[in-house]
Amino acid sequence: MLGSVVDICTVRKTMSERKEAVSTRGDSNGYEVGYGKPPQHTQFRAGRSGNPAGRRKGVRNLATDVKRILKVPVKVKENGRSRKISTQEGALMVLREKALKGDARSLDRLLEYASRFNNDAGEIGLAPCPEDQAILAAYAEEVAAAAKPSTPAESPAHPTPKLAASSDKKTAK
Repeated sequence: MLGSVVDICTVRKTMSERKEAVSTRGDSNGYEVGYGKPPQHTQFRAGRSGNPAGRRKGVRNLATDVKRILKVPVKVKENGRSRKISTQEGALMVLREKALKGDARSLDRLLEYASRFNNDAGEIGLAPCPEDQAILAAYAEEVAAAAKPSTPAESPAHPTPKLAASSDKKTAK
């Protein structure tokens, strides 16, 4: 049993022997194969892409094209004066005009845009939930309590505003 362990140890190569074996590998014309140097027959051919069906350089996607087109300015005559607006704004103006003339599809589309993009809570009339109302009420009480002193004995005889004192120091420098 002890003899077989010795045989296995003698078969193992040292690190330098393994490096020599790797460095001697190569192609027939002297090209050295190793880490970061694949065999020449597996490398990409000159002028050929590794992803031939991939996206070409400089090709934009549809979203980029739409954003770019909508930013292009157009001239519009309004009240006898000519001014430049974005294409997006011009298209919305045309949609508004069609809706005002009675076009049902334009009116539906304009109302859809209005409901989707006019989402300010104050304009729509949404009230805060009861938990939010309770938090706002507690904050209002806290601010009101901090604004007025509770008794005259606790308040100083000559209150000096902190903001005025800090601004005097800035102007004195």
